[in-house]
Formats: sequence, structure tokens, C-alpha cells
Amino acid sequence: MASVAPSKPRSPQDYRGAERLLAWYDRHARTLPWRTRQGDPPADPYRVWLSEIMLQQTTVVTVGPYFADFLARWPNVAALAAAPLDDVLTAWAGLGYYARARNLHRCAQMVAGELGGVFPDREAELLKLPGIGRYTAAAIAAIAFGQRAVVVDGNVERVVARLFKVETPLPAAKAELHRLADGLTPEQRAGDFAQAMMDLGATVCLPRRPKCLLCPLEADCQAKAAGIAQGLPRRQSKAAKPTRRAVAFWLMAADGALLLRRRPEKGLLGGMMEVPSTPWREAPWPAAEAQAAAPAAAEWRELPGLVRHTFTHFHFEVTVWAARAQSKAIDAGHWVSLDGLADEALPTVMRKIIAHGLTQTAVVGRDD
Repeated sequence: MASVAPSKPRSPQDYRGAERLLAWYDRHARTLPWRTRQGDPPADPYRVWLSEIMLQQTTVVTVGPYFADFLARWPNVAALAAAPLDDVLTAWAGLGYYARARNLHRCAQMVAGELGGVFPDREAELLKLPGIGRYTAAAIAAIAFGQRAVVVDGNVERVVARLFKVETPLPAAKAELHRLADGLTPEQRAGDFAQAMMDLGATVCLPRRPKCLLCPLEADCQAKAAGIAQGLPRRQSKAAKPTRRAVAFWLMAADGALLLRRRPEKGLLGGMMEVPSTPWREAPWPAAEAQAAAPAAAEWRELPGLVRHTFTHFHFEVTVWAARAQSKAIDAGHWVSLDGLADEALPTVMRKIIAHGLTQTAVVGRDD
């Protein structure tokens, strides 16, 4: 007897899968520090917003300690708005995508100031705030305020692509996946439904080796019926990442202070502190050309080894030159003691450069 293909869900009115998924969520929901469960007091919009901004392009495991630290420092939106931006950037260091931190601070100031400390409860109004896009606005509206909103992140895209056997590759499939997710989202418990879909993708409908036998939607999954669940969603092949290169200048004063400078507010790592360097480019840096970009005339020497880091769109290779400053009278930067580096808003790549500089200068001797 031929097997019967699962019926294709069409709308909340004729699809009972949402009920099964919510029942599964009530039993198996992940315990997360920013999450409330059914029967608990309503979710705090500040905590929901903070967690959703942090979770952009970052894993739950990574975010947990940062979230706790931010709440300890700034327990509400007014406290975060009043914090110096450098303190926020320093606390954010390691999460990456530092424009998020700057927008987080701007958003807190707007909510605390112009909006009287109250987050909007509608997607359209949330979208007007800095750093809040379509997904984040929907997540806050649904989770914090119980509004019916269509929340689609990478986990949800995977669940929906498999449930409906969407074979169009991402990112071209995004609009279709959002439309299909809209058809599944119930009027009631939309926030729980969104979190249930995320949890399903994170714990059951895994990118590799999905645990289909544990899935409350297995009976409806068209990709499972077709035997192609693990291959969905399809993705367009990505071009190879280019490699950019720079020379960083490790300049120390006689008292052991290190020269740092602030990056421009706009652009990659905007507003963060850095070890001064040449511009970042694909072509290697000949010594004479790199010397012209040094922050001061000095007896520069190249330290052994390279510092490597990978950003979203490119690989980065840094050669480090070291020197002893003859004077601290340098306009383009400020001096920081090594003990004070922990208090600076240094992104991960700069911490790698500093670690390399400390290690290699110790090996070759700072006064060579």
C-alpha cells in the first residue's frame, strides 16, 4: 500500500501542529536566563530586547555570561542609557559585531529618554529603534508583549523549509519561508510558539542528523517523507573569503605603557580601541610603505609570527612591528598601562594582537 504524503499546513485555523508544538514546548523548553514560562509573570521587555540583540549572530552558550554581566551592571534600560559608551563596548568585547553594541546603547537612550523608559509593543514602532530589524521587532513583540508576530531566525527557517519541503536555496527562499511561517503562527501564545520553533530547531531539527523521531511535527514533515530532511534548507554556494592584511604597531613607552587609538565611529569595529595599524587591504605591505603608516618614528622591528582572525566576510592577517617610543608626545592615540588594558573597549582581534605582542616582546626582549 502506498504511503500517504503528509497534508500541507495552510493556516492557523486548519493546522493543528501548533497545538502539538506548544504541548511539546511546555514539556521540553530550554531553561534560559531571559525566558519566562507559561504561568510565570510576563517577560521583561528589557531582558527580551537585550537577549535578542546579543543573540544576533551569536550562540546561546556564548551569550549567557554576557547577559548576566550586563544585567548585573545595568539592570534596566535607564541604567544602560546612562552608562558611558566605552563601558558598554568594553562589556561587549568578545561578542563581535560591535555595531550592535553601539546601537544597543543608542536604543537604550532613545527608550529611556524619548519614550519614557517604555518599549513599544508593536512591530512597526519597534522597527523605528536603532539596531532593531524585522526579526528582532517580531521577537520582542511576540515574546515580551504577546502580540501575534512572525518570528523567523535561522532555526525557524530550517524547520519550515523541512516541514514544507522548500527546495529553493537560501537566501532566495527567505520570503517564502516567512510567508509559510506566518501561516503556522497561532493567534494565541505567539511568543511561546516562536520560542518553541527556535527550540525545535536548536535541539531536534538539527542541521545535521535531525532527531526526527523526537519531533512533534514529524507526521507533517514533507522533507522527512521524501527522505531529504538533512539536505534542507539548501544554500547558495558562497564565494571564498578574501584575506586582508595589515601591519600593527606595538609601541611602548619607557614606563611600560602601550599606545592605543580609537577607530572611526563608522565602519568595522567602529568606536573601539585598537593597536595602531596600517589600513587593512588584500595586498601585502612592503616595509617602506608600512613604515610610512607608523604612528611615530622609531626603531621598528618585526616580531615573529602572524596574528590571524576571521570576520564574517574576510580573513585577516596581521604582522606586528614593535618599538620603544622616545617620547609620549604622540597626538594620534593615548597611552595605557598593561594593567589597564582590561578596562579598554578592545575587540577580540585587538586582544589577539596584544597577546601576540606581549608574548613575542617577552621572547625577544623589549629593549632589543
